[in-house]
Amino acid sequence: MKRSFIREILESIDEETISFAGGLPNEALFPLKDIEKSAMNVLQNSKVLQYSLSNGLKSLREKIAQYYNDEGFETSADNILITTGSQQAMFIIAKYFEQKSITIEEPSYLGAMNIFRMNKLDMKPVALEADGIDIKAFQKSLEETKLAYLIPDFQNPYSSTYSQVKRNTVAYLIKENDAYLIEDSPYSELFFTSKKRTISSMIPNNSFHLGSFSKTFAPSLRIGWVRANEELIHELMKIKESIDLHSCGLSQAILNDYLSDSQLFKQHLQTIRNDYKDKMEYFSSCLKAILPEFKFKQPKGGMFIYGYIENVDTKKLVFEALKHKVVFVPGSEFYLDKSSCNEIRFNFTHSTKEEVKEGLIRLKRLIKGEL
Repeated sequence: MKRSFIREILESIDEETISFAGGLPNEALFPLKDIEKSAMNVLQNSKVLQYSLSNGLKSLREKIAQYYNDEGFETSADNILITTGSQQAMFIIAKYFEQKSITIEEPSYLGAMNIFRMNKLDMKPVALEADGIDIKAFQKSLEETKLAYLIPDFQNPYSSTYSQVKRNTVAYLIKENDAYLIEDSPYSELFFTSKKRTISSMIPNNSFHLGSFSKTFAPSLRIGWVRANEELIHELMKIKESIDLHSCGLSQAILNDYLSDSQLFKQHLQTIRNDYKDKMEYFSSCLKAILPEFKFKQPKGGMFIYGYIENVDTKKLVFEALKHKVVFVPGSEFYLDKSSCNEIRFNFTHSTKEEVKEGLIRLKRLIKGEL
């Protein structure tokens, strides 16, 4: 086991550092007044501070289930397990499949890879393409593992989105092989144009669909969830009860009160999308103007821009960049076995326009040997 590079980086930077590293939302968009109002509402009742249900507040599970139903994915509250962020959801599922093999994308989310290592899952990486995973290689791997972990929407770190054809094919292969899919979906609501159908909706009994309010509401509340069939949810609850009995009841109650006005949340989501689209376009324009050697494709949503610079070891570059108060995540962190790499993941949602421009200028000067 090793610690998360990103978490370590966050500990080593200060207020003067321009960070493109963590997947941090724009805190200027947190609905502070609405959260304050909901908190005051729920704190009128002392029971909100009491122990809660292991699977989560029923009224909150019902609201989450309704989002699925609105998209044509039949779901009830009993299909939902509230977790302490989607990271805990992933850990619980990994514990359920402990010591088995799992097919993953490459590159992949390093937080998931650390969880799989801890639970002794044998990871089998399959390369990503512009429109999703390499299907031929995925099919061959899935026949062996019977389990896959994918991020189809604005993938972290690659920022790609699966085409509908590949979504359909993945669903078919999961069902054909009597396999299971862990579909990680923290960014699916952060689309700039349109939202695609989840793979899980095509294979409801063979999937775990992971969601989170960390990217769309407030990460410190630590509210995520798993959507699966009732039998699987029951098995996951046994594991969760050995970890924390239940996720924070106060956080759930505040969120549940806020979501009572569905239009309020819809408007909030649209505000985030508009802001992130603007930030992505500005970051992209700065990359093209300041760092044209960085090759990338503009994402259609999410929080990251991913690409590469020829003949640059970005792992070495990041430690030099830290000395000059700018930081990113080198691509090597997202591979199972790659000590050096020319790829970079930039987060575009958290920095100001002034910080973006200054940070990229510093990186440019570092690469040219001027710093």
